[in-house]
Amino acid sequence: MAVSLRDLLESLAEETAALDAALDQLYDDAWVSTTPAEGWTIVDQIGHLAYFDTAVTTAVSDPERFVAERDAMRARDPDLVEAIAAAHRGRSGPEINEWFHESRSTMVSAFEEADPSMRVPWYGPSMSLASAVTARIMETWAHGQDVFDTLDMCHPTTSALRHVAHIGVRALPNSYITRGLEVPVEPVRVELATADGEVWTWGPEDASERVQGRAEEFCLVVTQRRHVDDTRLTAHGSVASQWLSIAQAFAGSAGPGRRPGQFAPLD
Repeated sequence: MAVSLRDLLESLAEETAALDAALDQLYDDAWVSTTPAEGWTIVDQIGHLAYFDTAVTTAVSDPERFVAERDAMRARDPDLVEAIAAAHRGRSGPEINEWFHESRSTMVSAFEEADPSMRVPWYGPSMSLASAVTARIMETWAHGQDVFDTLDMCHPTTSALRHVAHIGVRALPNSYITRGLEVPVEPVRVELATADGEVWTWGPEDASERVQGRAEEFCLVVTQRRHVDDTRLTAHGSVASQWLSIAQAFAGSAGPGRRPGQFAPLD
């Protein structure tokens, strides 16, 4: 799936605008509404995005400083995600929202000015610049989904969806590695249908291991915003079935995911 950095940044802008439209409707009290992520409010979700936008800006503009700060934080607290959320939990919604807008704007400028050939250090393996942008698209989509679910709003479909699906497919090995499991050698064919009638595919056509279904539901599963049992995705083969049960598109330790029965399948 070859795309330009400009295309990726346009998709990021579309998804950011969709999230902004939802956030603009919030009153102060709504910012502390509990989201489907246990213990996390909307403030926590947006603060998470703002923090890691700032972090990737440092990783792109000053990689050595990023690595030093990352390693120092890991030494202080192995559970970085929760530590970061706790550190910013006392801030107001409007303050967090302003931080998010500022950090996102600065991050986009850093991506635009960076050497396209650079490797970006991160909390997992280093990434290409394009992969780093794709990761921010995926994170925005996933944490935005928590906001949309909290507000009982439909998540608008943007061009970001395909990039989320792509990183979800590419992260199959990561889903196993983060759990200390052996990565399967069998290829998996993924066939995803979109609302406008397209079918996105990955993997060899003749693969016996297959995942099929709606693109939105696949993205919800690989970002751990839905339990696979709460979708109509189908898996053919033991590897495909196991993968969907542990799928994880994001870096870091194995996420807790969602309990089955929390959501109905998409209409």
